[in-house]
Amino acid sequence: MINVILNDIIEIISGGTPKTSEPKYWENGAIGWLSINDFNNDFRKVYVSEKKITEKGLKESNTKLLNVNDIIISARGTVGALAQIGVPMAFNQSCFGIRGKKNIIDNTYLYYALKNYVANIRKRGQGSVFSTINLDSFKIMEICIEKDYQSQQKIASVLSALDDKIELNNSINTELEQMSKTLYDYWFLQFDFPNEEGRPYKSSGGKMVYNEVLKRKIPKGWDVTVFNDWIEKTKTGDWGKDKIEGNYTERVFCVRGADINGLNGKGDIKAPQRFILKNNLSKKLQPNDFIIEISGGSPTQSTARIALLTKESFERFDTNIVCSNFCKAITLKDETYVYNFQQEWQRLYDAGVFFGYEGKTSGIKNFQFDSFMDSYHVVKPAEKLVKKFNVFATDLEKKRQSNLKQNQELSSLRDWLLPMLMNGQVKIAD
Repeated sequence: MINVILNDIIEIISGGTPKTSEPKYWENGAIGWLSINDFNNDFRKVYVSEKKITEKGLKESNTKLLNVNDIIISARGTVGALAQIGVPMAFNQSCFGIRGKKNIIDNTYLYYALKNYVANIRKRGQGSVFSTINLDSFKIMEICIEKDYQSQQKIASVLSALDDKIELNNSINTELEQMSKTLYDYWFLQFDFPNEEGRPYKSSGGKMVYNEVLKRKIPKGWDVTVFNDWIEKTKTGDWGKDKIEGNYTERVFCVRGADINGLNGKGDIKAPQRFILKNNLSKKLQPNDFIIEISGGSPTQSTARIALLTKESFERFDTNIVCSNFCKAITLKDETYVYNFQQEWQRLYDAGVFFGYEGKTSGIKNFQFDSFMDSYHVVKPAEKLVKKFNVFATDLEKKRQSNLKQNQELSSLRDWLLPMLMNGQVKIAD
């Protein structure tokens, strides 16, 4: 093992600054344009971006493409966030591209060496790598690496095998989510659920009735209701203490709005461990409860993010779960409807509906939960069809949660191995 200055073993690629107001740079763009928002997570590879740039825009901004397996590191915001490039992409000036010098350091090994470097700095309580990263920063970053190139590749192959399996599980889960969403759309939005002959209801001339509230036709026999009619009870959040203190003795995990994406499989769950009053264990969550974000969001992200906690979700924790004070938990009257509730809520979230139900307090956006639940009308389908969908969606969710649990175990193994492989404490045998 040797210590090296990062600048001596890498090529640095600077991000570009195209004119964002020029439509010709972005309309019908096909090249991924990365920002920190596209890779600020715990996944190794990045394949997609929010924005796409045209070849003309790329050329006129004098920006170079990052190649597959090149590394991108954030220089602003969450400084030190890392990813490897999955497909050729460009990036903005808030990041740097890094490429290991040929035959000196393997790119995938370099990614893990940098990941270990950043983790060590954060463990020492220094927060971010730097307040910002510039070209001079690479001249003072010193990392410990395996000198032998083939040994680097062996270490990288072990760690990347774990990340590749995580990536495969995530890909499978994306497909499972899409299957559930597609069937929901087909049955409950297009109304082409199977009729008594097994044919698509609406397309086969099924009876449709105009509804004055929704101002559209819905299948005969279906109801129109508000979300509150689905709810049995709500549970408020808790925060407790960060350690046992007085009567605060009950250990729980406290799910915040920031943890909802992790619960849904979009990154790791980082819900903090807290201690609450024994009397407040009534707030603990149960299978088929939902967690809804009440305060938070951003100018481009509304409040009201949602996560469903299934029996399998609880297997990812070793004690009780509550939600934080900035969230609210709800329990449905009829658990058969959980996946319909989930799909309908997520559909409205993706459509930006919840932006219209937000207020502000001290600069923080608040979801007007009671107003929305009492006033927003939705279709409540026939129970017989809901039961059919529930069977299908439950099976898919069990598979998805099994993959998420495995990902959690694989991540723990990877993070345990990483420092030992990088400091030579563990060797890879021939």
